[in-house]
Amino acid sequence: TDFDSKRKRKVAEIYQALNSDPIDVAALRRMAISEGGLLTDEIRCKVWPKLLSVNTDDLPPLPAGKELREDNKDYQQVLLDVRRSLRRFPPGMPDDQREGLQEELIDIILHVLKRNPQLHYYQGYHDIVVTFLLVVGDRLATALVEKLSTHHLRDFMDPTMDNTKHILNYLMPIIDRVNPEVHDFMQSAEVGTIFALSWLITWFGHVLSDFRHVVRLYDFFLACHPLMPIYFAAVIVLYREQEVLDCECDMASVHHLLSQIPQDLPYETLISRAGDLFVQFPPSELAREAAQQQAERTAASTFKDFELASVQQRPDTVLRQRFRERLRAEERTKSILTKPRTNRFVKLAVMGLTVALGAAALAVVKSALEWAPKFELQIFP
Repeated sequence: TDFDSKRKRKVAEIYQALNSDPIDVAALRRMAISEGGLLTDEIRCKVWPKLLSVNTDDLPPLPAGKELREDNKDYQQVLLDVRRSLRRFPPGMPDDQREGLQEELIDIILHVLKRNPQLHYYQGYHDIVVTFLLVVGDRLATALVEKLSTHHLRDFMDPTMDNTKHILNYLMPIIDRVNPEVHDFMQSAEVGTIFALSWLITWFGHVLSDFRHVVRLYDFFLACHPLMPIYFAAVIVLYREQEVLDCECDMASVHHLLSQIPQDLPYETLISRAGDLFVQFPPSELAREAAQQQAERTAASTFKDFELASVQQRPDTVLRQRFRERLRAEERTKSILTKPRTNRFVKLAVMGLTVALGAAALAVVKSALEWAPKFELQIFP
């Protein structure tokens, strides 16, 4: 069938990128973002380390659990959280196998914290670690989680919640850019952004019951900028626009609605749309609204230090390249949008078209941007 041949083609392209010398990390990012993500756990074991620049040839041996657990200030809390994590393991897994994995989970967490005393454990961290453990096994999971914790997750692992709150502050400006009506309704209801906290700090691992959806999102987030999960959170809220506007305009009702995440979301479409929004409204453009004085201390601003093998491999470069490719196609469709009065108006019109055309998630920057007029390029720093 068409689906099978497309899948085979994608698998071949992924292996081609893995086998090229040097490894084509930019191509691997594109594969992780585009429809279907990385397809299988076997492929994830090979690609996830490349997306995080982790060398799999010399993984350190894991220390014995006993010495890690003695005198560890976090041990009791980690133990409690891991014991409560039953539903994160595949249904039907034998008890002894699950208990063995839970022991490994505790050791991975304590190992990373011991090696990085600047990191502070938070509830929900285990939801991210268990995803890696189930996909790649304990040794590789330890190396990947350590890299992730010092980069993408660093803000959640500060002694205070300040930087986490700062990242949540990006949510409303994104919603405002796309749908001012939903934004104003949420502001009137004074709902705040705390409903999205568990989404953000667990990369949705805690709130989605189907493991396939969780790993698909991890493919996407690992290939992108650390702020992509907040764009994805915004896209979920925007997707539920009608439910939100039909809700009673008070904090309790709107919070209750939004904190119950639907399990049957059209993930590929939403991933595609989150990519669109990231390119149209990059974090640099929203930073002022998300409170400038905080911006210096977040992982988003230190992302430049995340040594990827070359400039070409920065995820925002990948997104931008794809954006420019789309712009060439735009010449043909230019007459569709005349130049309106304001940038905001254009952006809303562009997003309106994306929605009206029922854009499928064939590529992360496929839909809206084919329609974007030339002068939109100035949004890039």
